[in-house]
Amino acid sequence: MATVTLTDRDLRDRLRLIRSANVGSSAFRQLLARYGTAGRALDALPGLVRKGGYQGTALCSADEADDEIAAIEKLGAQLLQFDDDAYPPLLAEITGAPPILTVLGNAALLSAPGIGMVGARNASAAGIRFTRQLSGDLGAQGFVIVSGMARGIDTAAHQAALPTGTVAVMAGGVDVVYPAENQALYEAIAATGVIVCEMPLGTRPQARHFPRRNRLISGLSQGLVVVEAALKSGSLITANYAIEQGREVFAVPGSPLDPRCRGTNNLIREGAVLTEGAEDILSNLQSWRRRPVSATQPSLGLEQNPAEADDAARGSLMEKLGPTPMEVDELIRQSGLTPEVVLTILLELELAGRLDRHAGNKVSLA
Repeated sequence: MATVTLTDRDLRDRLRLIRSANVGSSAFRQLLARYGTAGRALDALPGLVRKGGYQGTALCSADEADDEIAAIEKLGAQLLQFDDDAYPPLLAEITGAPPILTVLGNAALLSAPGIGMVGARNASAAGIRFTRQLSGDLGAQGFVIVSGMARGIDTAAHQAALPTGTVAVMAGGVDVVYPAENQALYEAIAATGVIVCEMPLGTRPQARHFPRRNRLISGLSQGLVVVEAALKSGSLITANYAIEQGREVFAVPGSPLDPRCRGTNNLIREGAVLTEGAEDILSNLQSWRRRPVSATQPSLGLEQNPAEADDAARGSLMEKLGPTPMEVDELIRQSGLTPEVVLTILLELELAGRLDRHAGNKVSLA
């Protein structure tokens, strides 16, 4: 990946674009592909939002972006853009990789071989002990441990990996310690490891932020280890992301009498690697090869050649959309519209806050 030289204005415009309402990773890339620069995309955004059926748009102002950049510099952090050489190569492969990351600490660790470790917040004493041993053993083998700095398993994984390298992926801003009890751990990771997030500084973690955080944990990792997890837990959401991203999933077996182990035992039943020690992970990763996700990129057909859509085309496509996620390719087939027109309408709807994107290149009405 070649380094792209950007002016201060370009960086500010990119930050403004990704911080504007309803501009996610996919829309950001489509807009850059369509208009060439973030500045031109910002100029076009209000018109696209109106075509999507919403009057007005919440654009991030130049002053807001300048303030965020100044605060990041004051904190001693940095912004990594998707086309920087230092952007994590594994993360760059996933669908919906963040266009801009905020990074505090040793950014070089983001390009080192990583293993994600997640599990229950109310972890057992045995789970904590096993996590510390496994994290330390993997670190001694040259792996950086990636986790989410939550209570329980995450905390134990980070603590054991401090001497060898660890990455904390935050659900809120890179400057917001969550949970507050991990203040000392946060400071230790900032000093010797690296803290990363995609949210603006000062963002307090909310429930909707954690799945986004989880996809980054797996995206930064060659493999994901789940130590303890209930059948419905954030750890299993992370495991699902890992599977979608082509990562190896490892699960530590536990007692069938312990609800904290039912999720991990079920992962093993579904094909995850039964893991009793570092050797189980190392032996599987010896033959591991990166498998980039080959999903259809939604920017296809928009490069520097915007397709226009009329009201009839919009009405026809809206009839096909509903609350159930549907593959974009299927929408194109059923609508009879060109791919360029369909992608343009979907972009307009997304920017207007009327469309949700899902894994597998699926969309639904918001």
